[in-house]
Amino acid sequence: MAHIALVVGNYDEAIDFYVGRLGFELVKDTYQPEQDKRWVLVRPRGEGTTSILLARASSDHQARYISDQAGGRVFLFLSTDDFQRDYAAYRAAGIEFVREPKVADYGTVAVFKDLYGNLWDLVQFAPS
Repeated sequence: MAHIALVVGNYDEAIDFYVGRLGFELVKDTYQPEQDKRWVLVRPRGEGTTSILLARASSDHQARYISDQAGGRVFLFLSTDDFQRDYAAYRAAGIEFVREPKVADYGTVAVFKDLYGNLWDLVQFAPS
């Protein structure tokens, strides 16, 4: 998988959240004049290659789904190699966790909200 599109309300506020607060890398931010939009890619730092396309809503219909892109379920899964480090850093950055950390058979996980309210898992997978 190369990219996943995440519908956002504003490019710059989304970049501020993902890069400034979650520590993602800004891969590309290019204006596309023929469509009057930007091609904005961010991704977690590290070895992964999948990135998130921050896609500004271009209609009222799209805007209705900005904060509910998965119908209230956890939408995206952010893997970490050090759960406690990243959990503490995100808490310090003001990230809102809606489910506190728990240890499950698959690893350690907590659920947080992005700037629009979509749910993410922060997860350190157990060795297989």
